[in-house]
Amino acid sequence: MTLQNKFISVFAFCVCSLGALAQHGWEALKEIEQNIQVPQFRNRSYNIIDFGARKGGTADCRPAINNAITKCSEQGGGRVTIPAGKYYSKGPILLKSHVDLHFSEGAELVFSSAAEDYLPVVFTRWEGTELYNYSPLIYAYKATNIAITGKGLLNGMGLANFANWKPDQKKDQQHLREMGRKGVPVKQRVFGKGHYLRPAFLELVECRNILIEDIKLINATFWVIHPVYCNNVTVRGVTVDSKNLNSDGCDPESSTNVLIEHCRFMTGDDGIAIKSGRDNDGWRVGKPSENIIIRDCFFETETNAVCIGSEISGGVRNVFVENIQVAAASNAIYFKSNLDRGGFIEQVRVRKVAVDSARSTVVKFEPDYKSESKQNNPTRFHDFLIEDISCNYAATYGIDITGFEAMPVSDVTVRNMNVIKTPQPFRVKHAQGVSFRGVTANGQPVVYEPPNKSISPDSALKNKEVIQKEQKNKSKE
Repeated sequence: MTLQNKFISVFAFCVCSLGALAQHGWEALKEIEQNIQVPQFRNRSYNIIDFGARKGGTADCRPAINNAITKCSEQGGGRVTIPAGKYYSKGPILLKSHVDLHFSEGAELVFSSAAEDYLPVVFTRWEGTELYNYSPLIYAYKATNIAITGKGLLNGMGLANFANWKPDQKKDQQHLREMGRKGVPVKQRVFGKGHYLRPAFLELVECRNILIEDIKLINATFWVIHPVYCNNVTVRGVTVDSKNLNSDGCDPESSTNVLIEHCRFMTGDDGIAIKSGRDNDGWRVGKPSENIIIRDCFFETETNAVCIGSEISGGVRNVFVENIQVAAASNAIYFKSNLDRGGFIEQVRVRKVAVDSARSTVVKFEPDYKSESKQNNPTRFHDFLIEDISCNYAATYGIDITGFEAMPVSDVTVRNMNVIKTPQPFRVKHAQGVSFRGVTANGQPVVYEPPNKSISPDSALKNKEVIQKEQKNKSKE
């Protein structure tokens, strides 16, 4: 089966399985929440001081921390404690099964900034494509029952080196994406020394039963909290304060049963961005992100607050967002993809969102975000309920729903939404099944009259030439 046919098969499966949440609204939230349980640990503590760690922030404490983690894991698990004080790690911390890495209040861990300290390379996913790259600062692979907890501070020292690499990454970025499109074996996709793909701050790959609680992360290298191929993840009470380039706060990728709550995201990119792989490589893996709950969080971001995309080739479904505050963002709620991705975003529920200022839009659907290879694989956007939204100011639109004529956005209900000031209350283009109820903007009711026109999913698959024409006309604008 070709990748193109695989994409169409995945699309057809999605069409056949529609409506699981459309029938139930928010009811599925409770069932998903019951499936998310925090890990439990043996009542035994391992203090890093007993393994040779020294306070002061100059002596390398990495061997002591990693040795404590290893011993704790080998002896059945427990808590590895980093007591109050400043510590230095010359390279990555490797988390292992059955270990709670606990930062006492007043503890600070500062990471080295030298790239060679994060070798040898490890298996990871970089912007949705699998490879071997520099190790993240904290890394776990195929671990079970793990936690990072406590009131401590983690300083990634990103501005000292890694965070400044973006101007130099273009060649490696394009090469990796081409490897993904061509299906180059992952073991041959070796980057690291001599390359410029920034490693994540805290990354967990193929892990399950995870708790990340109460810690504060600053000065990030790249994406901050990045669960990849994980199941049963709780991120609770965490603060991310990093305005460095591409400092996404939390990026669940191809992960299932994820709860993000009571967190604060002050970030240089998206606060939360849900992902599931890029283009052909995402289709090859074929693992969606699903059953995700985001609630009671605060956002002040350089780009978007809560985002799904754009690397969503494996699909995203069953996402619940509620009780969030957005002080400032480009878009408060943002769904984005492009013609390279394929996949789907479906069965999304959003409610009780308070936005002070949106530099673009409160709620935005964008199907053509930075298309590259022109593979003509549009993403299916289907089944959204968005309600109880307030915003003081949106610079372009209150609501922007844009699809393709051959692949319209479908089944979007917006109700009980008020935007105090915006130049344009809404834009709806190439969408069907859109309903506004109790929506106001600039002190006036917002009325949307849908056109008498629709297109079936089967027709969408047969009419990619329509999308090609739209893309061609857009490039001339």
